[in-house]
Amino acid sequence: MNARFFTKPWVVFSLATLCCLLWGSAYPAIKNGYALFNIEATDIPSKMVFAGYRFIFAGLLLLVMSAIGGKRIFNFTPRQFGQISLLGLTQTSIQYVFFYVGLAYTTGVKGSIMNATGTFFSVLLAHFIYHNDQLNVRRVAGCLIGFAGVMVVNFKPELMDFSFTLLGEGFVVIAAFALAAASIYGKRISQHMDSVLMTGWQLLIGGVALVLAGYAFGGTLHGFTWQSSALLAYLVVLSSAAFSLWSLLLKYNRVGLVTVFNFLVPVFGAVLSAIFLDESVMEWKNAVALVLVCGGIWLVTREKA
Repeated sequence: MNARFFTKPWVVFSLATLCCLLWGSAYPAIKNGYALFNIEATDIPSKMVFAGYRFIFAGLLLLVMSAIGGKRIFNFTPRQFGQISLLGLTQTSIQYVFFYVGLAYTTGVKGSIMNATGTFFSVLLAHFIYHNDQLNVRRVAGCLIGFAGVMVVNFKPELMDFSFTLLGEGFVVIAAFALAAASIYGKRISQHMDSVLMTGWQLLIGGVALVLAGYAFGGTLHGFTWQSSALLAYLVVLSSAAFSLWSLLLKYNRVGLVTVFNFLVPVFGAVLSAIFLDESVMEWKNAVALVLVCGGIWLVTREKA
């Protein structure tokens, strides 16, 4: 497939939505994984180990598939390896450390909404970095409408609690900013290397850093059964597929055009969590949220004639 294929509107819409659906499914999968691997809610080091193994195997899967496809997986310069390492440490390791610590000190509702600020950071950073990705009234309105959809799908009484702490909501926002900045950095370095190989190596390097840090702070991972192993395998496959497709979309499209689809992640996450965690799914707020998010995405991605 050539570069032009990944710039077609229907391809961008389909692949970006698929990535968000996969990432949304990770919420109930990870929650079930904590139960299967006996990880306590406050055991952040063990969560880091769990996430680290997920990304290590996802990276290895992409590299093995690339090698089978005839690609030279070690075909990069020392400078490029340094760039990939920096991407892995920021996009995978640092981002997840801040995210997990932040979630331990805030509610899941507020954490999900704060994490959605990453879309705003991506659009804002792209405005100052790329001349063809400028902000305008339509794009700002689209982001605000999409963010409103995220708030609706997560609406609960505790949402009206406007308390803000650095270790809680602050760390989640820092994680969102780290992911936004790393995504733009990844777009830049992917112009000079194979994006799938770049994704494989950054996931592997970031995963190794998470595992080492998790074990260093007393984390463990035990309770391997066929159920827990199958769930970990699913997380590995979804990570490798979603991250590689997302990197391809960012490589050939404007950042703001792609990252606005991130608003779909908490919507898919809420609906799929309701389905797989035996929660109520037939709620009016889910339909309203989906309409708002899709409307916001349409505004941002709509091009002038």
